Amino acid sequence: MDLATRFARSSFARFINSSAGRMMRIIVGLVLIIWGYTQLEGNGIILVIIGFVPLAAGGLDLCVISPLIGGPVSGKKVRAMCDAEDASR
Repeated sequence: MDLATRFARSSFARFINSSAGRMMRIIVGLVLIIWGYTQLEGNGIILVIIGFVPLAAGGLDLCVISPLIGGPVSGKKVRAMCDAEDASR
């Protein structure tokens, strides 16, 4: 079994690509953006920029970790990899 499939089957990947995980990423992104906006005179702009990553990933159903290990970027495809493994059992 390759690394991408093992990742897709992990409980972390199942959660992060679920509806609850996507909502959590959107909330975390918004919190980082708001926090950064209140800290603009310091390093706040960095927080604003970083906040857009989980916000976009959650809103667009993207998994930014999966491509780093050779898997698909689409959350739907990551879920399909996991479902295919479950069906083959």
